[in-house]
Amino acid sequence: MRSLALVLCLFAGTSVAATQITVAPNTLMRLPVASSSLQLERLEVADHATLMVPASVTELRIGELLMGRDARIGVAPGEQPLQLVIEDADIGAGAWISAKGAAGTYTRPATPGREINLKLHKLTFESLTVDVRGGQGRPGYAGLDGAHGRPGGCAWGQASAGYDGQDGTDGHAGAAGGKVTLEVPHYVEVERMQVLLDGGAGGAAGSAGRPGRGGAAKGCLVYGVEGAADGKPGQPGREGAAGQSGSVQVFRF
Repeated sequence: MRSLALVLCLFAGTSVAATQITVAPNTLMRLPVASSSLQLERLEVADHATLMVPASVTELRIGELLMGRDARIGVAPGEQPLQLVIEDADIGAGAWISAKGAAGTYTRPATPGREINLKLHKLTFESLTVDVRGGQGRPGYAGLDGAHGRPGGCAWGQASAGYDGQDGTDGHAGAAGGKVTLEVPHYVEVERMQVLLDGGAGGAAGSAGRPGRGGAAKGCLVYGVEGAADGKPGQPGREGAAGQSGSVQVFRF
């Protein structure tokens, strides 16, 4: 397995100092940002490298883009569309531009794929995948286990039954896929591009609570005390529904 070096570039100020950025092979770099709109003369993402674009960026203009084999541009989820304008792009095999939504958790809902407006004035590519799939839905809560019954006793008599387990809750629906607007020259073979628009999978169902054990039997000097019945298990929740698929529009010029 290749080792992955993590390079974090954090810039303060009102503008990006460098207008040429190179992400070395097998490394991960966060795009240095100082505003929501950025312009780069040249961006190179080498083989098996990844450039992360923060959610705060809503416009990115690139004069020359070079993406190597299996290179990635990862776009953080965000409510605002990303306008990505590239004057001249040379893209290698297995390259991805990914703007997937984030999966839901117990504390936050799933997010949809980010909307991307991608304009390529000049393009040479072997393969390119644009991924705006929605995030998986928030999982359901597990049902609580039932409490155990009280055992029988010679002094207090009958044992008590175990309590029923609680039902698990349903998973939440997956988030919607994003919207892609693609503007390319008339000669570009759009059919060789892959655009992933699926909504996120539904959240996992909450598991059923387990039944409580019935109170145990007790043998006494004069008489015996019978054990009590176990409780009933809860019912598992249902898996959430899949999110709505996104859409893609292609314009040629």
